[in-house]
This record gives sequence, C-alpha cells and structure tokens, in this order.
Amino acid sequence: MANQELARTSHLRYYTDDDSEDAEDYEDDEVEEGSEKDRLGDEDDEMAEGGDSPGPVDCGSCFGLDGGGRSWSRRRRRSSSSFSGRWGWWMGQVMDPRAKWVQEWNRVFLLVCATGLFVDPLFFYALSVSDTYMCLFIDGWFAITVTVLRCMTDALHVWNMWLQLKMAKRCRGGGRSPAEARDEGASGDEGRRKEGPATTRAVALRYLKVKKGFLFDLFVILPIPQVVLWVLIPKLLERGSTTVVMTVLLIVFLFQYLPKIYHSVCLLRRMQNLSGYIFGTVWWGIALNMIAYFVASHAAGACWYLLGIQRAEKCLREQCGKTQACGPRLLSCKEPIYYGTTSMVSERLRLAWGENKSVRWTCIDSSNNYDYGAYKWTVQLVTNNSRLEKILFPIFWGLMTLSTFGNLESTTEWLEVVFNIIVLTSGLLLVTMLIGNIKVFLHATTSKKQAMQLKMRNIEWWMRKRHLPQGFRQRVRNYERQRWAAMRGVDECEMIRNLPEGLRRDIKYHLCLDLVRQVPLFQHMDDLVLENICDRVKSLIFTKGETITREGDPVQRMLFVVRGHLQSSQVLRDGVKSCCMLGPGNFSGDELLSWCLRRPFIERLPPSSSTLVTLETTEAFGLEAEDVKYVTQHFRYTFVNERVKRSARYYSPGWRTWAAVAIQLAWRRYKHRLTLTSLSFIRPRRPLSRCSSLGEDRLRLYTALLTSPKPNQDDFDF
Repeated sequence: MANQELARTSHLRYYTDDDSEDAEDYEDDEVEEGSEKDRLGDEDDEMAEGGDSPGPVDCGSCFGLDGGGRSWSRRRRRSSSSFSGRWGWWMGQVMDPRAKWVQEWNRVFLLVCATGLFVDPLFFYALSVSDTYMCLFIDGWFAITVTVLRCMTDALHVWNMWLQLKMAKRCRGGGRSPAEARDEGASGDEGRRKEGPATTRAVALRYLKVKKGFLFDLFVILPIPQVVLWVLIPKLLERGSTTVVMTVLLIVFLFQYLPKIYHSVCLLRRMQNLSGYIFGTVWWGIALNMIAYFVASHAAGACWYLLGIQRAEKCLREQCGKTQACGPRLLSCKEPIYYGTTSMVSERLRLAWGENKSVRWTCIDSSNNYDYGAYKWTVQLVTNNSRLEKILFPIFWGLMTLSTFGNLESTTEWLEVVFNIIVLTSGLLLVTMLIGNIKVFLHATTSKKQAMQLKMRNIEWWMRKRHLPQGFRQRVRNYERQRWAAMRGVDECEMIRNLPEGLRRDIKYHLCLDLVRQVPLFQHMDDLVLENICDRVKSLIFTKGETITREGDPVQRMLFVVRGHLQSSQVLRDGVKSCCMLGPGNFSGDELLSWCLRRPFIERLPPSSSTLVTLETTEAFGLEAEDVKYVTQHFRYTFVNERVKRSARYYSPGWRTWAAVAIQLAWRRYKHRLTLTSLSFIRPRRPLSRCSSLGEDRLRLYTALLTSPKPNQDDFDF
C-alpha cells in the first residue's frame, strides 16, 4: 500500500514550452485538472459511502451490488486508461529533450527556418513582364521550383511539430528525464498504468494548448503563398486585374512572413535559454548573424523587385490609356502561367500592343523616360529571362541599401516613400546589431589573447625595471608561453573553485582519477580516499631546466609526475652526486608521508633528501603538505596496508638511491673477493692486509657504504 501511495503521489508532469507565460498556463491547467479530479473523487466517495447509508442506494447492497460506486469508478478509470493506452500506442514514448540527437535536430531545424525565410521571397520572382508582348505572366517552371522548396521546408516543420508532441521541455521532478519519471512511478501496478501512457497524452495536450505552440507552428506552414500563386493570381490575370495582383501578393507575403520571422526568433531564444549557446563556437554566432543579414537583404530586394514590377505595370497602364483599342486584358498575357513553350499569338490587338515602339521606349527600354524613382534599376530585370540575375541583383541592392543607407531617389508616391523609410530604418538597426554582435564575438575570441599580450608587456617592463639577467628573462618567457599553450589562458583552478562543492568534486574526480591511478602508490587505495585526493590535487606545469626543490629545503608538497621526466639528485658526504630519473607514474616528496604519520606529530616540515630538476617540460599533480596531512589523518587505515607500504618503499627515490649504492658496493666486494681467491697461489713479499692499494680500496668501500644515506627504517612503519 505504501508503494502504491508513493506511485500515486509521485506523478510527474511535463510540458512543452519554456516561456513564463506558458508556465502560468501550465499551473492554471494543473489547478483546473486538480479541481476536476477532486470533484470526481468526491463523487466516488459519496457513492461509496452511499452503500452504508439508508436510502435508495442501499437496495444495491441487498441485490449483491454493494460498492457499486466503486465498481463504476473502476470502470471509468479502466476506460480512461484504455483510451490513454491507445493514445500512447499511437504517439509513442515521451522523448527526453536533453538527448544529444534532439539538440542536434534543434540546430538543424534552426537552419531549416532560415532556409524557409529565404525561400518565401522567391515567390515574387515568379512574376515577370514579357519583353515581346509587354504583358504580365507567371514563370511556370520557376514557380514549380519555389513551390517544391517551400513544401520541403514545410515537411521538416511538420516533422518538428510531431517531435514537439512527444517531447517534454521541462520536468517538475527536479530535472529528471521522462524515463526516470516513469521508473519512479512504476513502483506498483496501478502506478505503472497511470504513469506510462498518461504522460505521453499530457505532453501532447500541453503542446496543443500552450501559446506559441501547435497553432502558431501550424500557421507558419500554411500553404498560403502556394494557393495565391497557383489559384488566385492566374484568375486575376485572366480578368486583367494586374494592379490587384501585386497588392494581393505583397499583403499575403507580409501576413505570413512577419510571424515566421517571430517564430524563428522565438526558437533561437528558446535554444539559448535551454543550453546557453546554439552551435558552441563563436564563428557559428558570426555566421548566424551574417545569415540573418543576408535573409533581410534578400527579403528587401524581393519586395523592391515586386514594387518595381508594379511601377512598370503602372507605366504600361498609363500608356495603354493613351492608346486606342487598348484594354486592361492586354496587360496580362494570354497564358497566365507560361512554361517557356512558344505559342503563336493571333490576336491583332496583342500584336499591335507588342509592336508599339512609343510604349516600349517609355516603359521598357530605359528608366530615364519614366519616373521610376527608387525602382529605376528594376527596369532591366522585369523583362530579363535569366532567373539567376533576377535573384542576385535584388540581393545586391538589398545589401547595398541596408549597409550604406542608400542614396535613394524617391518619388512622392506614398507607398514608395513608406517602403524607403522601412528599408532605411531596418538597415540602420540591422547594421548596428550586426556590427555589435560581431564585435562581441570577436572580442570573445581575442580577449584572452589580448590579455596575455598585455600581461607579457607588463612582465617585460618589470624585468627591465629590475634589471633581471637575460637567462631569467628567457625562463619567464618560456614559462608563460608554455602555460598559454597548455590552457589557452584559462585558469582551470579558479574556474573549478567557483563551482558548488558537489559538482567541483565530481569534475575533479572525473579529470584526475585516471591520472592519479597511474601513480603506483594510489593503486591499492579505495575510491573514497582517491576522491579526496582528486579534490585536493593541483595541476602544475614546469619548464625544462627548472629546479623544483633543493636538497635540505622543507618539503612543501608531493609531486606525482604525469608527463615528462625529473632528475632527482643528492650529494654524498665525499662530494659524489647520486642521480635517478623520475618519469610518469613516479612521485617525490614521500618524506611527507612519514612526517604526517609519525607519533608524536612534529609541526616542522621534513627536509628534502634530494634536488629535483626538470629534464623537459613536465606536467604533474601537486598535493600540498596540509592536504597530505588531511588525507593521512582521516584515512590512516589505508596507509597501514602492507601493499601501500611496499609500494611507497619501492617507488621512493631515497630508498632506490640507497639500494643502488648498497648493491653496487656489494658487487664490488664480491668481485674483489673473486680476485683475491684467484691470486691465492701467489705468495706476496708482504701480507695483502698490509698492501697500501688494497687498504685504500677497502677504506673507500666502507666509506661509501657508511656515507650512503639510508632512509629511516621507521619511515614507512605506520
């Protein structure tokens, strides 16, 4: 019973929008659903209680129908669950919006939206003026191409709407995925029936109800331009209503294009709110701004082309009014949709209109014979048969006008003046935003490099002021260059330090665990000790030829070599230097282990038994003395392990140096004994013990053995 109650109360809800308004709608709907469930629950309770109270319901108990209200409630619940099951079978499972493929699809869909914004203005270029007959017609093949492109983008929009029906954008259960929510709700059979299909249905209904949801997505893909281009405009051309054609096409375009722009902006903001970035690189941000600028130029150029056709049609209409036997039908071609096939025109009026040199000279041949105003460059486009030139030249005009705020020569016609004002104002805003965004993006890419250059200038000034030797200056330069090459100016420690404690520990555990496990000393420790060690280690970089510690200095930290090699050297009492090499997996500073575990504890840091010098650029992890003390005090049981003791002795530079000296002296003594044995048949003139050379060799052997610094036997007896 407790598990079933937990399954009932742990029901999670998902909804599909990220805006605050949709969140309020979600809460309102949740309150309404809750009140409805309460009413139904009260009715069930009343019916259930009715079996015990005197009245008509009590007759049911006499006929063996006791608890009829409960059975009715079970039937209602069973029917709703079966409906939800059919819904869940049809819709599928709820998808996690945090899935990687969903994020990739969102980026692709953003580019699809940009493509759709580029395709819609192409409908304007389907209108053209025949150079032969000076009439308006629709380019059939170009209209088919644009329609196919628009249908392809609409199909991808439909696919995205289908995904939105099954995708939970937020989770009320602490950011868990829908699969986790279903697992939590599946503790009982009844909870499992309630959680599975109901979640899919709730997500789909939420997407259908919220603002800027299903209806808004459906509106931006309605085939309004296709219907207007293939149905309405041909009928208007057949009737000779050429002026209405451009007006209807422009109004319909703006009616759907402006909401489509808003839809793309909402999608862009939603992606930024979810992940903080879209494509993850600065150059993609610059590319998106450039794409938006080109789309705006393309839309402005397409409107300019359509209004230019309208001005050319106005010129032809005025000349038609001055010509005898000319009617409005002559301004629209006989075939409203023209596919490029040559057809003989037998109408005498159309032939006469096409051969009218006065009209052609005034409206078609040159823009200087009629007041075209800002559309004078469209005269060479409206009769051009090259579709590519029709598209590229208006884009060029749009870029030039938006970026240079154009030197437009406008007429006094109100529509042309309004169009010029809108284009110039939009250009001012777009150029300002483009320059500002690109400046921000470029600053983001170059700020660290500029900060590094400024820091190097300050360092150079300081070194000149302090008259540092050239060798010191070069070492400082090498260190700064190598640190920049390793982290590109990112302070990793500072970045991780500002994170919450749990997140910081997890990140450092993930980054350092594999490298820490390479250290043989830590291979036999449990995960708890390793996690605390990873939380306290610091990444260090040393340049070639740097002296890390000197013999006799207090040991400040333990070093665990990750990459590179160190030379550990110590000077014996007779001036002889013994050396060993530390590579990846080795460590130094093991004096801190015996210092931390010695009882009674002494606050004074132990002296270093060797000098460490880098042989090449070295990366290492550093564990400070206080951190070593913390780990050894709180996890002392780990260091009592015999395998840890043997590893510490085996990889200790001090023990290795002493062992090498001891083995070397023992081998020399053995070879000397073999020499004496082989020469035993020779009778010397005086005893060998009194030979000066043998005495000197023996004295040298014993001196080396006694002066070799053997580590303290109790250092690793924890």
